Amino acid sequence: MSNKVWTLLLAIGLLAMAGCGGPSREIVGKWRTAGEDGMVWEFLGNGSMQMGDRRGRYSFGDQTRLKIEMPGATFVYGVELAGDHMTLKEPRGAKLEFTRMK
Repeated sequence: MSNKVWTLLLAIGLLAMAGCGGPSREIVGKWRTAGEDGMVWEFLGNGSMQMGDRRGRYSFGDQTRLKIEMPGATFVYGVELAGDHMTLKEPRGAKLEFTRMK
């Protein structure tokens, strides 16, 4: 193969690796809602999640939308991740605030 082909393949590989991060990796872990009796939500790297004692699946529509599928219900939120803080915004404006558990 020519050098141009190898350079192109390397560039494509680097771009693909750069796209592997983002919210799908940042969200993994346990998060607690605000307040003393806050509920714990846990997001696993395989796309499964647990909300209190309920299990479900999550996926990202894009970098700013999170879909959570639970038995009998599906939720779509706007999501903002900043370090150890996460905000989920419902379409009607309500917000859920979370802090990462360590």
